[in-house]
This record gives sequence, C-alpha cells and structure tokens, in this order.
Amino acid sequence: MQSRGGLLVFLWRRNGIIQKCFHHHHHYPLSSTTPKSSCFSSCNNLFNLRSYSTSGAAEMNPQLSNDLIKIMENRLSAIEHRNIYLQNFMNQPEASPSEYSRANKELRKIRSSMELITQLRAKQKEIDGLKSLIAECPEDKDMHDMAVEELDEAIEEENRIHNLLLKSLLPKDDADERDCILEVRAGTGGEEASLFAMEIFRMYERYSHKQGWKFEVVDVMESDLKGFKEASGAISGSGSFGRLKFESGTHRVQRVPLTEKAGRVHTSAVTVAILPQADEVDVQLRNEDLKIDTYRSGGSGGQHANTTNSAVRMTHIPTGLTVAIQDERSQHMNKAKALKVICAKLYELERSRLHTSRSKLRSEQIGSGDRSGRIRTYNFPQGRVTDHRVGITHHSIDDVMQGENLDVFIDALLLKQEMDAIASFGVDE
Repeated sequence: MQSRGGLLVFLWRRNGIIQKCFHHHHHYPLSSTTPKSSCFSSCNNLFNLRSYSTSGAAEMNPQLSNDLIKIMENRLSAIEHRNIYLQNFMNQPEASPSEYSRANKELRKIRSSMELITQLRAKQKEIDGLKSLIAECPEDKDMHDMAVEELDEAIEEENRIHNLLLKSLLPKDDADERDCILEVRAGTGGEEASLFAMEIFRMYERYSHKQGWKFEVVDVMESDLKGFKEASGAISGSGSFGRLKFESGTHRVQRVPLTEKAGRVHTSAVTVAILPQADEVDVQLRNEDLKIDTYRSGGSGGQHANTTNSAVRMTHIPTGLTVAIQDERSQHMNKAKALKVICAKLYELERSRLHTSRSKLRSEQIGSGDRSGRIRTYNFPQGRVTDHRVGITHHSIDDVMQGENLDVFIDALLLKQEMDAIASFGVDE
C-alpha cells in the first residue's frame, strides 16, 4: 500500500544549520506491514513538534519533552559540579604535572558545554523574573503584555540553548571528520554485478566532486566487459567519512542485464565499504610486520607496465591483511597507495574491536556496523531507489546515479543516527 498526500516536515536549527526530518508520501511510500522509521517515533516521544508545510516553515527550535529535560538537567548539574572540582584542583599547589595536565584536558573538553550552561542559567533566571513580573502586574495591561511577549521570546531562546546542549551531550564518532577509503566489490550476479559495481564507484566519484572533495582512484580490477570486479578510491575532504559511513553494506540492483537476450529482469549485488583514513599517530607500522612483493602488472598500462615489476602486494603479517596495487606505473607510488589502504584497514580493525567491547547501549546509538545485510535497492525498470534502513524511496534513479540526490538518503541516515542516540539518551542514568 502506498500512501499519497502532502509533505510533513519537521524543522529545527542545530548550530545554525536547519536540519529536516521529513516524510513525503509520494516519494517515500509506507508499507502496511512495515513500521515507520525509528526517527519519527523518536521525534514524537522526545520533542513536542508541530507540522508545517514547506512554505511557512523557516526555522523552529523544538520543545524538548519534560522527561528529556530532567535527564539533561542531571547531566548538566554533574558537569557544573565537575567543573568546580577541576577548577579548584587546578589551584592546588600539590598537584603533579601529569594530574594538572589531565585536569586541564578535561576542562577543555567540557568548556563548550559550560559556556552553553552559563547561557542557559542566565536565561532561566530571566524567565523566572518575567514570570514574577507578570504575576505582580495583572492590572497594568501594557506592562503585562510586554512581559508576556518578552517571556515568549525568552522561552524560545531557552529551547534553542537546550537543543544545542542536547547535541553537545550526544555520543560523537571521532572519525567523522577524517578522510576515507572507498571499496566497491562485485557480489552475486557475475558480469552484471561488475558493471553495476563500476556505476556505483562512479556515483561516489561524482558525489565527491560535487561535495568539493578530492577523489583519487587507488586500484581497479576490471572484468571482461570493463566492469569493476573490485575498485578502491581515496576520498579527501572535511567530514567525508562522517557523511559516507552509512553507505557501507550490500547494494542490490534490479534491471535487465546487457547480456540478457530475453529481456528478463535480474537481481545482482555489490558490496560497499567506507573506511576512515588513519593518521600515522593512529597506526604504528613496523617494517618487520610488512611483507612487500613486487610483480609485473597484469592489466592495462602498456608495454612499460608489463615489463617492469611496478605492481605491489603488501601483507601485514600479524593480521594477514593483504593489499595489491597495480594502478600506477611507478612501484614507489603503488607502494604508497598500498600503505595508505593497509593503514586504513588496520585502523578500522581497531575501531571495530573497540566498538564491540563497548556497552550494548553504545552499539545501539551508533549502529551495528553489520555490512552483510541489504541496505539499498536500485530498481531501474521502475526508476526508483529505496533505502531499507529508513524506508525512503526516491523516484529519480538517474539523478542518484549521477551523485545528485544521494543526500536524500545520507541526510535521512544521519538524522536517524541522531534520533536513535536521543532515544537512548539517559537510559543508563
């Protein structure tokens, strides 16, 4: 069953950026057997939101629920007490240099929250004063009306500060601001899967360019029909990993393959992996842990590539991770690319190890990281792309494949992550 109708939009301002939690009934069908995305139930429970049409909804700061405010107040009170303790500790002459350094580091960490808390306390004091003024002058209509107007503005500002504080208290992924490595592999479907893998790889390349990021092809293994059995690329740009991290998983395609003579629709799949690039300080590689083999490249590249040992196979002995690069004519450049990919894979291994060791609550907040499930379907005969995690369908597949409307899914997934984190906020209190 597909619901038809208008546009329901929830808008709010976060750090000066308007974000939208939206459901368009024409482009985002609801199944009678499938529940709505969890982000909407989270919104209903945690915000007192009003619905707006796109023409009159410029900005809004949602009113947080009383339960959420109580949880936040407990957190804020704890931060305030901790701030006082650390300030006093810093003034103690008997503090050792290492203790002083740790205390100073913690103070810097909570500084932005403390600035917002100071603003909140001042605004709450102003609100209390206005309420008292309203109660004391019911006969003076002009004074009363002026105080009521100022009270409404003060409450709206209090809501804005509450929302900023909530965002500052949510879990953060330190890797979000990093560059990333893209890996695309053909799955089930033979040559058709390889051709789709090439199209998906190019889709992310176009999207990266539209974002102003640098996209560098690291390695490509072509199929007989010039599709990509495997391909990897390095994406450099502020926040590239944070925006693309939910693209990891199985992407399914439904269409008539070029090799299909009877015109039947086939289903194929490719897998996508997005890895945060590691800095040298994150991954310490010892030369004795690396095995480097060189060989003649077997792909395109002309006579030079086939007669010199320019291709590089790098193995990290402790983990068994292996990367083969033959994209460049220079052995040195292939070695540098292989090292970058090895570092990213080792960094991701460590991140995964830490992730699985955290609490169940933490895992729920940032997602399971399971890449084996189908996350998105590209149906070419019907011209639609559906993301199964947020239940959103976009009816312009050509725009998506050109990297134009990929943000429809990315923004919804990032919003879902935030809403899931808010839904779990304070569960461990």
